[in-house]
Amino acid sequence: MSSGIVVSGSVAAGFEEVRAEFAAVLAELPDEPGAQLAVYREGRRVVDLWAGDQVTGDTLTPVYSATKGAAHLVMALLVQDGALDLNRTVAHYWPEFAAHGKGELTLRELLAHRSGAIGVDGGFTRAELADDRLSAERLAGHRPFWKPGTAYGYHAFVIGALTGEVVRRATGRSIQEVYEEHVRAPYDLDMYLGLPAEAQVRTLDMLPMAPTPAQRARMSANAPDRFGRTGVAFNLNAEQPTDLVEFANSREVRALGPASSGGVGNARGLAGMYAAAIAESVGRPALLKPETITEFARVHWRGTDLVTDEHDHFALGFEALGVRYPFLGADAFGHSGAAGSLAFAAPHSGIAYGYARRRFAYPGGAAPENTRLMRAVMRAANG
Repeated sequence: MSSGIVVSGSVAAGFEEVRAEFAAVLAELPDEPGAQLAVYREGRRVVDLWAGDQVTGDTLTPVYSATKGAAHLVMALLVQDGALDLNRTVAHYWPEFAAHGKGELTLRELLAHRSGAIGVDGGFTRAELADDRLSAERLAGHRPFWKPGTAYGYHAFVIGALTGEVVRRATGRSIQEVYEEHVRAPYDLDMYLGLPAEAQVRTLDMLPMAPTPAQRARMSANAPDRFGRTGVAFNLNAEQPTDLVEFANSREVRALGPASSGGVGNARGLAGMYAAAIAESVGRPALLKPETITEFARVHWRGTDLVTDEHDHFALGFEALGVRYPFLGADAFGHSGAAGSLAFAAPHSGIAYGYARRRFAYPGGAAPENTRLMRAVMRAANG
């Protein structure tokens, strides 16, 4: 992006540094990716910024695994309300899941990515990945890729299908329906698990990564084994390995909103969702009680992720962001997305953060610029 980047939007008094940092980091990015940043403090929006070709504050884009935060906010609510019990086995709710030695796995262990059910031999078709019920059915009857409960690894494309099937069996409704009724609609959030037709006009396609020659060489050297755990988790073992850009730009995927990776939203919607989770918002009390936040935000089992090699990666359904970014506080919870998006709540400071960008960031996952932006936000919040 050229140094002539135009940043639009507004910030509250005391958050001027965040606007300057947003402009600075985008000026260093090539190929005009387009990006949005929104921040709430104690339920009030204090940062609302955007920049880039065709991008406004209302623009929607696929947010990939940031979708998992929406899905698992639903899980936290259902546990809080007593509809689900973390210490029950998954098979208690979903008997078919017990096949191939998965019968003793608890819901707590599933949410911590400990099931081993990260994919299937031969991979999924795009239609199966788009429809959580189809992928859940295949996973139930399939062997796990490690002994359930003994280790953890990122269930990249399937955790929302697995937890979503538990929700469907326990409540008779899909995780998408519960999210719409109890989270998105009441707070009028621009974060969708199932994009309505009328919102399509505001949605931009994702753009592929534009790596430098050196970055391309590193990507080639570090390409995962298609048939190893990482390849299985990211559906690279399929006859037609999943292309993330094509997947997210599919109308079918957007319309069905698979709960692991098919959400569509913007920075306002992402931040607003976490603001509603931890603070009074639009005249409504916080969705989550402090004890629920404590339970879902803490790391339950420590170790190295068998899929990503990250250490102490997960709390329950959410990434344990306080481990990766200690300056956010130990209770920070949220989720990143493959193209570079990141959204979280930092309850101790009352901060809810949402960042989305249109072009894939190198090397994938939360875009590197998030660290600078988050530090600026926390400095402003603590100032």
